Amino acid sequence: MTGYYNLLDKLKTHFDADVIVNTVTQGDIFKVDLSKQTIFPLLHIMVNNCTLDERTTTWNISLIAMDVVDISKNATTNIFLGNDNEIDVLNTQHAVLNRAYEIIKHGSLAYDLFMVEGTANLEPFTERFENYMAGWTMTFDVVTPNEMTIC
Repeated sequence: MTGYYNLLDKLKTHFDADVIVNTVTQGDIFKVDLSKQTIFPLLHIMVNNCTLDERTTTWNISLIAMDVVDISKNATTNIFLGNDNEIDVLNTQHAVLNRAYEIIKHGSLAYDLFMVEGTANLEPFTERFENYMAGWTMTFDVVTPNEMTIC
């Protein structure tokens, strides 16, 4: 009966070890104090829903990787790049999620009986919250053993 705990713990342990991630949170994203600059880059875990089968549990998960975008005080000289690091933030946060997905699919988390079902969908965002932030939301399904017995 520890499936939900195990899921959160394995994901948190992975992202705590990621040198790019500074803070790991879970639950309602709007309860995270996103106005603090010191918590970024941030990885937020949301379990959207769960499907039970006789022997497996399928978890639909969204991982939100984000960082604050720095705006230069210099005038914009390049229309394509702008005067901020938004492209750098998007690139870095995409890499955080891509690495996590591959580890869940093929690496150490796969050895812990975590199995990705289907493919992951990544959606970029900018300026979604209080600060000028950018990042990606990755949504995918993870299948784990159903540990519940009828005894």
